Amino acid sequence: MRLKRLDRQLRIEGWNQDALDTAKVGVVGDSDLLASHYLLSASALGINRLIVLAPSLNQTYVEIAKKLNPRFDLTHIEGFYTHPVLDEIFKGCNLIADLSHYGLANKLLLQKGYRDNIPMIRGFCYEQYDEQGFKVFTYVRDREWQEIEELVSPNNFPGDHFDDGVLDTIIAGIVLEETKNILMGQEGSQDLIEYTRKKTGASKTQPSTLVIGSGALGIFVGLGLAYLGIRHTTFMDPDIVEETNLNRQVFFYDAIGKHKAETLSKRLNRLFGMESKALTDYFDRETGIAPYDIVFDCVDNFDTRIVLSEKCKAHGKTLISGGTSANEGQVVIYTPENNGPTPANLLGLYDIVGKRKGNIFSRERASCRYRPDPSVIMTNQIVAGFMVDAFRMLLTGQEPANIFYDATSDKRIELRGFAPIGLRPVGPTPRRE
Repeated sequence: MRLKRLDRQLRIEGWNQDALDTAKVGVVGDSDLLASHYLLSASALGINRLIVLAPSLNQTYVEIAKKLNPRFDLTHIEGFYTHPVLDEIFKGCNLIADLSHYGLANKLLLQKGYRDNIPMIRGFCYEQYDEQGFKVFTYVRDREWQEIEELVSPNNFPGDHFDDGVLDTIIAGIVLEETKNILMGQEGSQDLIEYTRKKTGASKTQPSTLVIGSGALGIFVGLGLAYLGIRHTTFMDPDIVEETNLNRQVFFYDAIGKHKAETLSKRLNRLFGMESKALTDYFDRETGIAPYDIVFDCVDNFDTRIVLSEKCKAHGKTLISGGTSANEGQVVIYTPENNGPTPANLLGLYDIVGKRKGNIFSRERASCRYRPDPSVIMTNQIVAGFMVDAFRMLLTGQEPANIFYDATSDKRIELRGFAPIGLRPVGPTPRRE
């Protein structure tokens, strides 16, 4: 069962699951969601032993992590990292993820990393003046960085600090990507990974949203909408849950054989008080989108993305389109106000799949089992987080850029107003009809 659950990542060239299975990872957290997000995703990835020092953890996420991965062994020590005597807690750890927001812990952990030759991955979100964003950096001994003070919180002791669930989702994915690289003996990013935008503030509107696709992208988009307090969401997906989904589709731990859209809707309603609905239909040219203000494209084939682009343009709907592979992802946005190129045009999807006539959706359900593309949790939660952040920016009058993520580059994140000619859109190989 374990190998089947992890099947989609085991297909990645050079993947070393044994390195994750046998690792021991330390985590220093704070009184927020970031450490809980990280442990949930680490469990899905198959990292089995975590030592977490934090004042509290989200118990719902802890329970889901244990159900996703029966081998998950979590030791949670309640408290703060405020003295070197606590070093013994992390004895034998292969690395430590510092997700705290107080300078004392940051300094002590950097000293420990240098002294004991243990890699440290620092990740945090911040708010400064009129900006919000996050930073992630991997520190190893003999890799000195001239601006390392940027990683140290200005508040020396634990206390109130800025936190954001949507940004936490992205940070946890990037920190986990760095964790995977270190544990597998691969090189992590040599740069500071950062993202900054203007402060968004709270929106008083309650737009009606349609999320097409309830797999990994759809799950994390739904979670982000829940964090923003968006109640009226419809999830649309005809697929049912399969065991090979469970390395990234975290809310389906006990739902094999059930409809993804229905399961996701029920869980978000129960956990976050959403008033979402589910549709178990295919999205096609006959699907109505008039009731919705914004559409999220979380589908796993290029054909449907073309139809989504065409319908949203024709009906004047905002479209936030996301796509992922094992190492890459993108967020491309269409707004009727700007009336620019749609995601299908921008990414050259017509050239890839050709213009097809008739109803391309009258086929049997093609599930992940029949099209086993390599996939992991990290790119999905990162891209989904950026999709929701773009949505939030639109609600508060900002104009988000298209975002391209590449786990193999040092910078990882690139913001572009357009896609360059020849860009390969991220997503599964088009099916042959």
